[in-house]
Amino acid sequence: MAMNATLLVFVYALITALATGLGALPFAFMRTLSPPLAAYANAVASGLMMGASLGLVVEGTRYGGVQTVAGGLLGVLFILTTQRWLESHKELEFGGMSGVDARQMILMVVVMTVHSFSEGVALGVAFGGGMALATAISIAIAVHNVPEGLAISAVMRPRGVSVVRCAGWSVFSSLPQPLMAVPAFLFVEAVAPALPYGLGFAAGAMVFMVLVELLPEAYVQGRKHSVAMVTGLSLVAMVLFQHYL
Repeated sequence: MAMNATLLVFVYALITALATGLGALPFAFMRTLSPPLAAYANAVASGLMMGASLGLVVEGTRYGGVQTVAGGLLGVLFILTTQRWLESHKELEFGGMSGVDARQMILMVVVMTVHSFSEGVALGVAFGGGMALATAISIAIAVHNVPEGLAISAVMRPRGVSVVRCAGWSVFSSLPQPLMAVPAFLFVEAVAPALPYGLGFAAGAMVFMVLVELLPEAYVQGRKHSVAMVTGLSLVAMVLFQHYL
């Protein structure tokens, strides 16, 4: 029975990870993106990530406000360190790109992958509360992952990455969900205290990525007022989406 329950946790979490790849579908209808359109893609990604970050902070404070803030600071420090390391390795290549484009795509995948660790733990903890709660949380995370895949694709597609590879990297970024859900389910009492740190960590990392990487580039490629408006609308849409889901 325990083995069946563990397998069920893994399957549910794997489905939520695969849902992330659906975010790449809108880009199947766009072969190339002009600089202004690329700017709006970055703006959409920024808004979605900021909205998701707010949701993470709200969820984290339910388990501990101080821990969530501490996790957020660690997330900023982690991305700052990663960013500096990437800048010192200018020969890096990723998705057929090199230089600044490769660095930004790597950062995006890193940020979203880190974010998925927390979601995987949250999913495993939810299964400890019964199937009704677990099913609801699984559906919520799966649907929530679609715009996250959109955010990843919005950064990668303008840089020449194919739709299939955008979808692949989107799914890859969510693979920590099934990997973390099972141990979290098996050791729910042990991992629950660490959850606010993880949620804060992911939120801090995403906000830093948006403010330092995505929005500055969007402002260079597009009109500032338009970029700000698209970012704001995407943020509000993500918050409402999470609230009414």
